[in-house]
Amino acid sequence: MSRIISIVVVVWLVIGGFAAFQRGYFSDARTNCSEASDVALNVVAGPLNYMGVNPKVKCKDVDAPEPSK
Repeated sequence: MSRIISIVVVVWLVIGGFAAFQRGYFSDARTNCSEASDVALNVVAGPLNYMGVNPKVKCKDVDAPEPSK
């Protein structure tokens, strides 16, 4: 049973990766929080991408503390 579940999960993620590729998420070398999150969500969404799901993430700009002098 666990072998079948493993195969289903791998196929699910491969389909999600292909959907992200079709949307052009892998064509840009520059990434930010939002783009990386969109790619991850599309891969996890898998076949749902082909049913109209288009997950998007909006990341807030984080004010990181500056190093001391």
